[in-house]
Amino acid sequence: MVEVLKNAWKLSDIRQKILFTIAMLVVFRLGVHIPVPGIDTQVIADLIAKGQLLGFFDVISGGAFKKFSIFAMSITPYINASIIMQLLTVVIPYLERLSKEPDGRKKMAQYVRYGTVILGFVQAVGISFGLRKAVVNPGLGSTLLIALSLTAGTAFLMWLGELITEKGIGNGISLIIFAGIVSRVPVGVVSVYEYLKAGTASIFVVLLFAIIALFVMAGIVAIQEGQRRIPVQYAKRVVGRKVYGGQSTHIPLKVNQAGVIPIIFAISILMFPGTIAAWFPTNKFAVVITKIFDFNSWWYQLIYALLIIFFTYFYTAITFNPNDVADNMKKYGGFIPGLRPGRSTAEYIEKVANRVTFAGAVFLAAIAVLPALLISLTALPVYYGGTSLLIVVGVALDTMKQLESNLLMRHYQGFLK
Repeated sequence: MVEVLKNAWKLSDIRQKILFTIAMLVVFRLGVHIPVPGIDTQVIADLIAKGQLLGFFDVISGGAFKKFSIFAMSITPYINASIIMQLLTVVIPYLERLSKEPDGRKKMAQYVRYGTVILGFVQAVGISFGLRKAVVNPGLGSTLLIALSLTAGTAFLMWLGELITEKGIGNGISLIIFAGIVSRVPVGVVSVYEYLKAGTASIFVVLLFAIIALFVMAGIVAIQEGQRRIPVQYAKRVVGRKVYGGQSTHIPLKVNQAGVIPIIFAISILMFPGTIAAWFPTNKFAVVITKIFDFNSWWYQLIYALLIIFFTYFYTAITFNPNDVADNMKKYGGFIPGLRPGRSTAEYIEKVANRVTFAGAVFLAAIAVLPALLISLTALPVYYGGTSLLIVVGVALDTMKQLESNLLMRHYQGFLK
């Protein structure tokens, strides 16, 4: 990794991209300190201290939620809009045709931007009503001002992320989330030190936490890079005087095909019952719902894990179609040794994909419930759980791969010249 960074820094164009990316991330960090007008941030801080789920969102937003800045919603409306667009592509034929056209993808990206603004405004209004205790002067004007400020912050982050993707290195949206999580690491280290100083936690507990974190990071790298390779053989074809085919290759099926999207889906669904129940604190049914959907309850963790497993299979089934893979192989003369092209090949690929997806789903579920397990073992307020590490490691690996591909492209370009 160090060698890749050294080689990348030597090339002026890549160095400019890296510096541009860093500059945009600095702009993001500066915006975290711009507060939304009309909000008592101390009330928000008290809510985060009581609720672990809000603490996780504070980590994702890089501390913007605790300060209730204009970036408090982070880039989550954009992610939700992108996921909804992917789901609609499967259902609506018009969007499916657009996804296969070069110019159509630009239109879909525009639809995602519109969807981000709409979802962001709806979510901002919900946050304004849900956190009405923190509003200094409650009223329609204050609610509208807060909602517009949060929506504008999300729209700016969306533009910033797309700018990084276009002119910088890596995926801009992912890097914004990455920067938000990493920026909270010093705060976490200081809080752990304070726990040690106060005698609340022992050095043994901190070492145990560090060892578990290292093992989790190693597991995340192994799962992120892990894949099941299905061998494919292409038959020889004679076209005129040339011979095509006769090569051996493979179909790579990733263990974690869905990434962190199932976790985002599960969090979005589990957030609603507890949020709505909190609006009716005196209702007995609402009290029961609040206890069930409390982050520290085992019922919450069980439902959380089951939803992640379900959405892993659901999203993988949407994004990966074995029939299309089998048809493309048959079209170009490819076959899996021992299987007939067509239906038999599709059934075999689907069978293997289901087995690999099960391993990825169980891994994601285990990673997601890890913070609750660490809290029960170490008694530390752990927000840097498996989900945060999964995002950080995944984004770091993707960015390094893009750097390597840029270096490789320039190496070939120089060699050909």
